[in-house]
Amino acid sequence: MFIAFSSQAIEVKGLYQYQQPVDDKTRASRVTASQNALLNVVIKVTGEPDATNNQVVRGALSDISDYMTKFEYGDNEGQSYLNVQFDSNKVNTLVREAGLPLWGNRRPLVVIWLAIEDGWRRELLTADTHPQVEELLSDRASRRGLPIVTPLLDLEDRQHVEVTDVWGNFSDSLDIASQRYMAERVVSARLYQDERSGAWELDWRFTNEDQFEATRHKGDKQQVILDMVDALASALASEYAIDAASGYDAQQQMLKLYNTTSFVDIEYALRRLRSLSVVTDANVSHVAKKFIEINVSHTGSIDDLRKALTLDSYFSDYRDPDKFYYSTSNDDLEYAWQ
Repeated sequence: MFIAFSSQAIEVKGLYQYQQPVDDKTRASRVTASQNALLNVVIKVTGEPDATNNQVVRGALSDISDYMTKFEYGDNEGQSYLNVQFDSNKVNTLVREAGLPLWGNRRPLVVIWLAIEDGWRRELLTADTHPQVEELLSDRASRRGLPIVTPLLDLEDRQHVEVTDVWGNFSDSLDIASQRYMAERVVSARLYQDERSGAWELDWRFTNEDQFEATRHKGDKQQVILDMVDALASALASEYAIDAASGYDAQQQMLKLYNTTSFVDIEYALRRLRSLSVVTDANVSHVAKKFIEINVSHTGSIDDLRKALTLDSYFSDYRDPDKFYYSTSNDDLEYAWQ
């Protein structure tokens, strides 16, 4: 489940819960399903599929009940499943002890433009044109904790984008059309079948990348779609997750915030800072005429903190109107409140 948080990011709900299919309601099946659910939750909160092979994570499976807060059975179109809710603090502690990265719940929204060639016909993906593909994309993205949106392809979209734009990977038109979806990243992708082997191939790339070369997946039709979503999630996690190597111990950083006009602004700014996954606390240390200084306690590096702030549209880089040029040191944190 995804809930809009700002024009640039999505607050992902349900990171610490998972629906695992089951064949019956025996205790043995419940334990196995709960263990598999925990492994999938670890993938969601780290962004790394290989995290399930970590020995510390594997060791936690024998004490699975210590991590669970709730479970219940359900049924969806004849398939029974176990819905397991895990303790977020305990899972995060497990991730840290395992030396794995931690990806917070505020994540970049990705709009996916997918052109599909079936036979001699090419068309763009929508829920109407290819409902099974769209459902497969959405389900896999949800299981990876990746917020995505597929274009409506209404009159407004079609004024900017044709199937040839996506097939030819013309980034400018895609970026213009994607502005309405307020996504942080835009993906251009094409799905087609190799004439000689019969295998399906899917090429994709972020439109903001400097290199034109795309990532390619080969296999059956469903698998290449799943592989693309997994690759997308892993790529974004590698950019936004807190690297274990940078440390989880809290550090102190001073942040200057301009354009707050009232006590309400300041309190709301503090709340938003404290909601960032890398921030452990934030308090005002000084109030000046044009700005306030906030002492921010955070985990990870200062770059991790900056990346988290870029996903919140309430904070933008501050530009001094009295200066003809803009420069900043690696340690400066100066933002304008929107």
